[in-house]
Amino acid sequence: MAGGLLWVVCPKGNATALLSLIPRTGKNPKMKPLKGISTVSSAVANPARSSEERVYDVVLKQAALVKQQRGGKGLDLEKRDGKNDGFSDWGVLNEAYDRCGEVCAEYAKTFYLGTLLMTPERRRAVWAIYVWCRRTDELVDGPNASHITPRALDRWEKRLGDLFEGRPYDMLDAALSDTVSKYPVDIQPFKDMIEGMRLDLRKSRYMNFDELYLYCYYVAGTVGLMSVPVMGIAPESKASVESVYNAALDLGIANQLTNILRDVGEDARRGRVYLPQDELARFGLSDDDIFRGQVTDRWRSFMKDQIKRARMFFDEAEKGVSELNSASRWPVWASLLLYRQILDAIEENDYNNFSRRAYVGKVKKFASLPVAYGRALVGTSKLI
Repeated sequence: MAGGLLWVVCPKGNATALLSLIPRTGKNPKMKPLKGISTVSSAVANPARSSEERVYDVVLKQAALVKQQRGGKGLDLEKRDGKNDGFSDWGVLNEAYDRCGEVCAEYAKTFYLGTLLMTPERRRAVWAIYVWCRRTDELVDGPNASHITPRALDRWEKRLGDLFEGRPYDMLDAALSDTVSKYPVDIQPFKDMIEGMRLDLRKSRYMNFDELYLYCYYVAGTVGLMSVPVMGIAPESKASVESVYNAALDLGIANQLTNILRDVGEDARRGRVYLPQDELARFGLSDDDIFRGQVTDRWRSFMKDQIKRARMFFDEAEKGVSELNSASRWPVWASLLLYRQILDAIEENDYNNFSRRAYVGKVKKFASLPVAYGRALVGTSKLI
């Protein structure tokens, strides 16, 4: 499985051991819980509907929570009193946030640089979400993935519920618990990401794009829904909250599709095919062609079609970035532009994603930063 995070750089595709970040014991400082608005995901409640319809129900619920918190005004949380809502040990909490920042700096360097332009409070909250997503990802993609069972994911979900109720298990949980007590972040996207991990344990084929879309939502689109309340919507934005959330969702989908296309060969070596089976068949391809790893004209045609769709999601996502709080736009733009270039790299490799890994070199990465900064300076659009 592959992906990017925070609207932006989902954790999949960066599976490096983070087991040292998961202490086995810890105290539970009390924190003020955030009251959510949903306990059962609409994305799984009615399987008769299309995945896009079911996911949009989740989007509407998250947007409603933000509307409730913002009271009809722009979601701009700059004017806070700086006081914690219930955590008394500031030394431990600051250390927890600092450790989250170190992890982000190590595994998402470009995005981390962008977060340094954010206000300190937003920056720390983003780091906390990033680390939770990485840790969740490591459960199924890390060095101990072969030992992970559905029961282990059930325990991880219970632990998630505890931290949302102000009962963190360890220091890094405490950072996220503090974050969700300050921002209108709902638990459902976090639970849905865990559901994506469950899918990875039991499913290695996707019959059509409807199935794949739901999977992409679970493992990457959820990150956008987690992050919008922290990133903040610009006070001057005329866009609806729903449209901004939709753009965040689209970016998560785009990132995940990009990683799937980049990692075809790597996933095949693990016996996994994250490509719609019906679309493969339409181009005269099958799993056997993927396992053989030969670039043919049929494969090139198929890949062109897949890349076109991923770019479509990036195009939709771009419409919402300018609606974010001005201090939050640069890291999002930087990551979006860099991820789009992975698709260019696949093309430059003549669609050989079997034995050649598409990546963006350091020169191109650094060249993208001023472009992203320039776009971040552009004001809000008329997205409705």
